Amino acid sequence: MFLRTIACLLFLLPSSLLADNWDALKQPGAIALMRHALAPGGGDPAGFTLGDCSTQRNLDARGRDQARRIGAALREQGILFDKVWSSAWCRTRETAQLVEMGDVEIRPSLNSFFAGQGNRQSQTAETIRSLAGLNGSERVLLVSHQVNITALTGVTPASGEIIVARLQADGRLEVTGRVNIAP
Repeated sequence: MFLRTIACLLFLLPSSLLADNWDALKQPGAIALMRHALAPGGGDPAGFTLGDCSTQRNLDARGRDQARRIGAALREQGILFDKVWSSAWCRTRETAQLVEMGDVEIRPSLNSFFAGQGNRQSQTAETIRSLAGLNGSERVLLVSHQVNITALTGVTPASGEIIVARLQADGRLEVTGRVNIAP
């Protein structure tokens, strides 16, 4: 009974408190797939325009604070990225900018394909091709959407959660850790 209680308590701890998750991010070649910070609601309003943030679901004050705290925690751990890639959606771009991990490069393959937007199969394949084009020791932060990260890793991340992975020779991503700094 005691061991089961301890196991349950460990499961309930925020994943950011588990040391091996930070270690996974520090490894050469680590791929950090981050879901955008808190943006209340689901999906985007009907008729939204990708280039017009006023028509999209966006980060709220808690989401902006969460993104800044994630960036601060990464820097405190000494974690740096060689590249920062983001979806073109305003909430992902803003998250990527607020974590302050480097210049943000927009990658259309990271755009959401929720509710029939985009193409899950081709975008996922393009993201894997882009990751395979890295030199193997570069660390990259990808800021994207739940559906994209789930398609790539099989994990459903919380807002602002980072799923850490390594690219395998067969083209799949092996999850090696998780970091979640909740709002």
